[in-house]
Amino acid sequence: MRPSLGHLDDRGLLRAHVSGEPDAFAELVRRHRDRLWAVALRTIGNTEDAADALQDALLSAYRSAGSYRGEAAVTTWLHRIVVNACVDRMRRRQARPTVPLPDDDGRAPAAPTDVIAARETALDVRAALAELPAEQRAALVLVDVQGHPVADAAEILGVAVGTVKSRCARGRARLAVKLGHLRNPDAEPDVEATEGGAR
Repeated sequence: MRPSLGHLDDRGLLRAHVSGEPDAFAELVRRHRDRLWAVALRTIGNTEDAADALQDALLSAYRSAGSYRGEAAVTTWLHRIVVNACVDRMRRRQARPTVPLPDDDGRAPAAPTDVIAARETALDVRAALAELPAEQRAALVLVDVQGHPVADAAEILGVAVGTVKSRCARGRARLAVKLGHLRNPDAEPDVEATEGGAR
């Protein structure tokens, strides 16, 4: 009977995987899959591409575990691989991303107006986020959506802290232009600002 791997920390699991323990990587993924999935989904914006990016990332991590240098936490290393896989997939796609509609099994729920408005707002925000350049979106997802400190996001993305701050600031500025109608729904959208927007 195999001993349990639950007592090992993340670095121990990664070392066990590199040493040939067949269940070590699965245990590492089990521990972190929910957060990694959330990062992939929020970075890419749709479940199909997020699932593909996460699969690519985990396969890459599985194969490259021997190159882990231990300079960052294992979770930071995994997050970096996931974000990079997402950015790579978005760059390859290059087509304008689509925003999937929520699954409702073909049935339209009898929802109050405020629930419908909240869903429409969420779709607007998701669509605006999807239009951001990949680097800005990745920084915003890590800092504003996932709640990572800027220093951790910088480590995950493999860039300087100032770079994360500037990407977040530029991304927030673009989102403010695209989503300004949510703050003041009676105002006419500024066509020039949305067309030529801040870069």
